[in-house]
Amino acid sequence: MSEEKFDAIVVGGGLAGLTAAYCLAQAEMEVLLIERGDFCGSKNVTGGRIYTHSMEKLMPGFAKEAPLERKITKERIALMTETGALNIEYASGKDDDDSTASYSVLRSKFDKWFAEKAEEAGVMMVPGIRVDECLIEDGKVVGINAGGEEMYADVVILADGVNSLLSQQLGLKKELEPHQVAVGCKEVIQLDEEVINQRFNVKNGEGTAVLVAGDPTLGNIGGGFLYTNKDSISIGIVATCSDIGRVDVSIPDMLERFKNHPSVEPLITGGVPLEYSAHLVPEGGFNMIPEKLYADGVLICGDAAAFVVNLGYAVRGMDFAVESGRLAAEAVIKAKEAGDFSARTLSLYQQLVEDSFIYTDMKQYRNFPKLLERHEIFNDVPEIADMIMDKLFRVDGRKPVSLPMFAVDEIAKRTTAQKLLDLVMVALDAL
Repeated sequence: MSEEKFDAIVVGGGLAGLTAAYCLAQAEMEVLLIERGDFCGSKNVTGGRIYTHSMEKLMPGFAKEAPLERKITKERIALMTETGALNIEYASGKDDDDSTASYSVLRSKFDKWFAEKAEEAGVMMVPGIRVDECLIEDGKVVGINAGGEEMYADVVILADGVNSLLSQQLGLKKELEPHQVAVGCKEVIQLDEEVINQRFNVKNGEGTAVLVAGDPTLGNIGGGFLYTNKDSISIGIVATCSDIGRVDVSIPDMLERFKNHPSVEPLITGGVPLEYSAHLVPEGGFNMIPEKLYADGVLICGDAAAFVVNLGYAVRGMDFAVESGRLAAEAVIKAKEAGDFSARTLSLYQQLVEDSFIYTDMKQYRNFPKLLERHEIFNDVPEIADMIMDKLFRVDGRKPVSLPMFAVDEIAKRTTAQKLLDLVMVALDAL
């Protein structure tokens, strides 16, 4: 293998890497994809939910055969205290097609299926190998070193995840800062399909996505999530690394607390744990994207390029990963036609990304990380919401309390007028 030169080497078998490899193989290029896990998807820890518009563009009608779990028909956002939860649930009732739909997904199944599609297209897959470094000659990336074996290509596409050490080696990314990433800790719990239908009031094939702020992280920046799969539930915690140590509870213990919360435990009781995992998650949003996504002989895409946005009510990354992989392939195909894999030619990728919905959407919400860095969102807001709801629904024969004045009093106890104004201004700026 070391004597063979490929048109492209893709590092990482997640959605970005698989998409790039699949598109290049369809263009009849010789592609090698290297995945550190035993198979594509074996170490993916995403929540997870896929917005299908970018996959639909790549493979029209893919949802008819892909191992998706449930179409998300209900959205639930919760503000949670230690004993209570204010749940806001929305169900549109619209029959979305796969250009606008989203699905819960188990990436170990989905990525494995996608890898089979890539192999059918002609991609050479090499799993179970770690890439140690990029090979550089005369300032240009010319291949990779994996376990002492050198492999060469005209271009290398780095799709090796949020902690892309290869991108750092090349100077395309800086070392991660604690506030830019979170630790995601997830468990998959098996439940009978009909039990899930009953507990979440959905039909076969329909699912619910739940995002929770407050008690799951004990007020730390982050939150809890829950997604209904066909016959299992994905449940987890995401906690920003800069907040680790702020409270005397570990992230695995936070997950256990979340599972045992009075509003969560009835949803998962009787389930059998199938899987437990943890992973880093990009949290920096638009401002975390590297200034340059390319260099001589190399491109970066997906999580490696920080194409993830957390809006509190929605988390997106998979649709960005697929689109960035497709655009990376488009730039490489143009470079192949020109016989030039220099940074000047590969800069087309940067332009394609900046003209795509990736940049448009992430730039629109570029200030959301500032809002979600405010501890008031995770501490005070759930507590105040809980107290207001308790007053609203409690009937005990006592003199009624003016809810507006009660809310003002509770807010005044927790913050100053200036801090409240600052929070409002940050919120308006984020929106």
